[in-house]
Amino acid sequence: MASFKPTKIQVYPKLGEKVTQDTLYWKNYKAPVQIKEFGAVTSIDFSPVTPHNFAVTAFTRIHIYGPFSQEPVKSFTRFKDTAYCGRFRSDGQLLVAGCEDSVVRLFDVSGKVALRLFKGHTKAVHLTDFTSDRYQILTGSDDYTCRLWDIPNATELTTYTEHADYIRCGVTSKLNRDLFITGSYDHTVKLFDARVEKSVITMDHGQPVESVLLYPSEGLLVSAGGRHVKVWDLLKGGQPLVSLKNHHKTVTSLALSSNGQRLLSASLDRHVKVYNTTNYKVVHNFDYAASILSLGLAPDDASIVVGMTNSILSIKHRKNQEDSKEIAGQQRRRPSYRVFVKGKNYVPKQDDYLVSKPVKEHLAKYDKQLRRFNVSKALDTALGTYIRFRKPEITVAVIKELDRRGTLMNALAGRDERGLSQLLNFIIGNLVDARFTPVLVTAAEMILDIYQSVIGQSPVVDRQLLRLQDLVKREIEFQKDLLEVLGMLDTMFASSLPRKEVPCSGIGRSNGLTQGEPSTSKPQLQVT
Repeated sequence: MASFKPTKIQVYPKLGEKVTQDTLYWKNYKAPVQIKEFGAVTSIDFSPVTPHNFAVTAFTRIHIYGPFSQEPVKSFTRFKDTAYCGRFRSDGQLLVAGCEDSVVRLFDVSGKVALRLFKGHTKAVHLTDFTSDRYQILTGSDDYTCRLWDIPNATELTTYTEHADYIRCGVTSKLNRDLFITGSYDHTVKLFDARVEKSVITMDHGQPVESVLLYPSEGLLVSAGGRHVKVWDLLKGGQPLVSLKNHHKTVTSLALSSNGQRLLSASLDRHVKVYNTTNYKVVHNFDYAASILSLGLAPDDASIVVGMTNSILSIKHRKNQEDSKEIAGQQRRRPSYRVFVKGKNYVPKQDDYLVSKPVKEHLAKYDKQLRRFNVSKALDTALGTYIRFRKPEITVAVIKELDRRGTLMNALAGRDERGLSQLLNFIIGNLVDARFTPVLVTAAEMILDIYQSVIGQSPVVDRQLLRLQDLVKREIEFQKDLLEVLGMLDTMFASSLPRKEVPCSGIGRSNGLTQGEPSTSKPQLQVT
């Protein structure tokens, strides 16, 4: 007796996302390392000098982590209340941070106690940064003021009171020590010059501003607030260039890749989106488990660090080629590998007797029913909820096999209202899929032939038949339109091609005979 051959399931190409260079680049990160902090992570800042440690501000602490450490290498805990905006100086030796108690603290990275305390603000300080000359500090507070401080003398230099709401973000120029930018909840972004008593440029973002970012050339400025990310041209007086609205909730943080060609934005909608700075289209997307408050990108994009509202710090490190080679080498060196390939190339001798071990055949449920010739039950199994919605190619393969055996009409017949409704739902949902159309059209025609006598007895089945009729009509109209378009394209292509005449030397154009060759046709008779 011949063995039963399982139903052959045709493998169709997956219609997945288009794989681009950006997809390969931004997916080349290891599984994230997650660290539990003491509170929501509100700020992440990388040191500009090697080994590029990063400062994490969370609750009343600032932790400094190494590039690959899961424990902080340094901690600053001398805060009486919630700390904000821990920032490194350009030489990586000093760190400044604001606090809910309105005091700004300056730390030596190698020490523990604050070197300087800057007092003058009356409310929480959310913005701190160093100027490019390393001797001044910029601060912004909920008291609507931003101030410049002198580090050696610990004195206040200038106070600006132009904002009408909380100042929550800002950045200093790396090319000019006198220029800095602040963003406020009054919907404005202002460019200040320390040599002038008031702001130089004012830009209206339209939403409370949560983060600002300067391009390396400092000709372009990016602001984030609400669901919008906006790009401004500072060289043209703060003229708006692009407004992006790709997030579903408030955008909280911005970052720029090492080459300046990719812009990253993090949001409370748990997504980090990567934009191409040439056309500002989204080229990649990261998903996280909780709302994101802060985002940091290491130099050379070596790691992505994200701080979330659930106090989790997520760190993704880039994969190295050496790491992958070592892993592959370890897998090859496993002793179990030699065990499994032992005797693979052994050739039996002439007098050897081969003892074959019977291989147990594992059949799917629908194949077991087909083996017993239970065609209706086989089709019912293939119409199960999981297979019907997740793997419709299996259902179509079973229908095709039943049609090949000539038993499809028997499997479709004898169904109640529920079974017929389930079958019609599947056909309606997959009939216009080009992969399944040839098989399902045959099944639909058989269903109409079998159940035409009961049409009008079930309102559920009648509605589904009307849906099937409308679907077929629409698909026919689509096909007609496509054929018309194809005809137009053929005409255009044919008219655009150059015409070439084929030389026919020595052949008469009238009758195709060579010149001088007698004709073999009989003369025609004229009837009078």
